[in-house]
Order: sequence, then structure tokens, then C-alpha cells
Amino acid sequence: MKYKEAFMKNRITELFANKKKPLLSVFYTAGFPSLNDTESIAVALEAAGVDLIEIGIPFSDPVADGPTIQASNKQALDNGITVALLLKQVTSIRKKVNLPIVLMGYLNPVMQYGLERFFKDASQAGVDGLILPDLPVDEFTQYEALASSLNLSVSFLISPTTSESRIRLIDSLSSGFIYAVSASSTTGAKAEFSREQLDYFKRLKSYQLKNPFLIGFGISNYTTYSQACAAAAGAIVGSSFIQQLSTSKNLETDIREFVVSLTTPVQG
Repeated sequence: MKYKEAFMKNRITELFANKKKPLLSVFYTAGFPSLNDTESIAVALEAAGVDLIEIGIPFSDPVADGPTIQASNKQALDNGITVALLLKQVTSIRKKVNLPIVLMGYLNPVMQYGLERFFKDASQAGVDGLILPDLPVDEFTQYEALASSLNLSVSFLISPTTSESRIRLIDSLSSGFIYAVSASSTTGAKAEFSREQLDYFKRLKSYQLKNPFLIGFGISNYTTYSQACAAAAGAIVGSSFIQQLSTSKNLETDIREFVVSLTTPVQG
């Protein structure tokens, strides 16, 4: 039985089933800027109208990320964040926030915690989905049943260099959504997407995949947000949001203004 076919409903699948507008997912690093900001950022994002939050699991060697997210990982680790503490923070967040929560991170800290234990504890904490970019698709098959039993969506990444056959394999294994990386490079904000990237988005849309896809990497303003939403179910913003957090003097106000600036056309 396919993972997707055996899957029960959770906040992620409900979100996409009931969506009436392009969705905005926001990524930020747990334990950054300060150790205990993980919860207050989640609360502020929900208040600002964000649809889904992705909380990054800090790691000492985040090779796929650009300098902004790398720096936030280092600071979070220096602040004392751990996988166990993050799960405690999510438990607390879940008491205040109804948004779907996805944990995203590299396999190394998850394996150190214990993969099966992590799946179970994440589910118990109130996590709805996981993105583990360096978890091989072939290896995930042995954890499909566990994820399904815990009602956890597991999303995989695709990029402009991913073949159609590979994309369709990932589509068959994913539940919730697919993370479409806009470029085969590290994360980072861009002013606008290239013609090649826009063609890639259109190609993905033409595949009519079973799962909706969200576009991430390079979303930094209304132009890139709207370009992504024209082809996908929505967009994921990360680096530009973390830049905002790094200079914020008032998280609630700055987060609200950031979301408005991202989703509102520039006047004039």
C-alpha cells in the first residue's frame, strides 16, 4: 500500500484541501535569534496570517543553505538549542498555535536522536510534517508505515535537475506537499526569478502531480512570491525572513510587516 494512499488527515492535508488562495509557508531556525524565540515567532506568524510554519532543526554543517541560514544555525546552537529542547518548544507552541507545523532539518541530528524515536516524539509534540532533505527516498520506504501510523506527512525536495520519472516517484511517496526548490544551489533571497526558473515552474504545473507543490529558495518579495504562486499552491520564504529576525527590535510588529510586504503588491 502506498504511503499516500494509507494516509489519514492532518492539518497539512486539510490546509491544502480547503485552500482558497495561494499559501505562504515561512521557515525559521529554532532557537534563533534567542533560544526561547521559537514559540513567540510561531505565535506572531499565525497572527500575521501565515498558512504553515517550517521550523528548522539546527545543524553544525548545513551545506545546502546559504550564509544567512548557516549563521542562524550557528547562533541557535551557540544559544543551546537541541532536538529534545525543540520538541519541548513545539509541545508548548501547539497549545497556542493551530497552524500546521513542519520540522525541517538534516538527517545527522535526527539520527543522533534516533529516527524512529524522533518520528514518534515529533508526532506526540504536535508536529504535522517532516522535511529531511538528505533522507534518501529509497531508505524512507522502510519508515512509511511508521509515518502513516503517526499521521505525519513527509515531504521531499525536487529541483530543476530532477527528472520527470524521479519527480513522479517522489510524488507517489509524498503526502501533504512537495517542496520544489527553485534552483540547484544554496538557499538565499533573490529579487526575481529567471526565465529558466519560470519555465521550470510551468513544467512542474504541467505534470499535474497528485500532491500540491510549494516553491522555495529565493522568495524574498512580492515579485518572487507572486511568480511562485502563479504556478504552485504557494511559496516558502526562509532566508529573507531570517534576515528580518536578525535585526528585529520587536518580533510581533516586524513579522506582521514582513508578511504584509511579501504578499502585497508594491504601490506606485
